[in-house]
Amino acid sequence: MKQITIISGKGGTGKTTITASLACLAKNYVVADCDVDAADLHLLLDPQVKQRYDFYSGKGYTIDLEKCVQCGMCRDLCRYNAINNLYEIDPIACDACGACFNVCPAQAVVEKENCAGEYYISNTKYNMPMIHANLYIAEDNSGKLVAQVRKEARKKATEVNADYILIDGPPGIGCPVNAAIVGVDLALIVTEPTLSGIHDLLRVIELAKHFKIKSKVVINKYDINLENTKRIESICSEHGSDCISKIPYDDVIVKSLIAGKTIADYDPSHSICAEIEKIWEGIL
Repeated sequence: MKQITIISGKGGTGKTTITASLACLAKNYVVADCDVDAADLHLLLDPQVKQRYDFYSGKGYTIDLEKCVQCGMCRDLCRYNAINNLYEIDPIACDACGACFNVCPAQAVVEKENCAGEYYISNTKYNMPMIHANLYIAEDNSGKLVAQVRKEARKKATEVNADYILIDGPPGIGCPVNAAIVGVDLALIVTEPTLSGIHDLLRVIELAKHFKIKSKVVINKYDINLENTKRIESICSEHGSDCISKIPYDDVIVKSLIAGKTIADYDPSHSICAEIEKIWEGIL
């Protein structure tokens, strides 16, 4: 099977919109939403959850009130003010540093596995498998959850004999992005003709090069700044990354998103649909 990760150096370029549109066109695939910090691919693909699993990462702490002598040492030491006057630990405020665990004279602070989120195995409205996740508020280790989502996607793809895994990656170039692109066959980079778009495009192209992954580029809303679009095309040429599509700005995309649909479902005769087909042909 081939793995394609759709990424962007910054948020808001249209990466998820394009991923959902490709999911509408492609056949025999598994789709994975690896933007676990702010997952929203489900808003367009309307997945029906078949299986749900807890995701554990790191350690958490709780206080056994039967053992607690209320000496106040843990509360006074906690720099995050996560322990209240009833000697309860606020899981949102707690940074899991373990200071309370180490200082407690009564050994009343209990270390536990931390449930940091959930991941799901679902079917999309196109009747294709989808793996997605939800990282809980104030939790870290999103890179580890991305790796878990990809692991489940590969397992499901093997099970159903899929030809492709379409991965909606996180924005930026940090740990979650690394986890989303390592080992894939192609990185499809979605950018926009703004100064921040150009800056972050360069960073993410270099990231793909670091992992020896071939990349192709889509310029979204290319006609809002034709000068910057030409700069992006030059950058692609210099770095050996093909620019396979330029999508014009059109408020029909906004209307389709408000309706909770991909452009292919909302207006299949629209010219942007032909451009999405061109992207898929460029990937193939």
